[in-house]
Amino acid sequence: MTITKDTIIGDILKVAPQAAPIFMGIGMHCLGCPASQGETVEQACKVHGVDVEALLDKVNALIGAVK
Repeated sequence: MTITKDTIIGDILKVAPQAAPIFMGIGMHCLGCPASQGETVEQACKVHGVDVEALLDKVNALIGAVK
């Protein structure tokens, strides 16, 4: 699975729960709440003032490392 800016955070956490610390590191401390579960990566980055491409690089590298 390749994560894009349109991927839903909840979907990422279902297939790669080890990505949770990356999202928590940008300020998403409520990963279990319905709002964050339904947010896209791009939406989360906008809310938390994070560069979407940098976050995608981190998450995709992590998921690629797990294969």
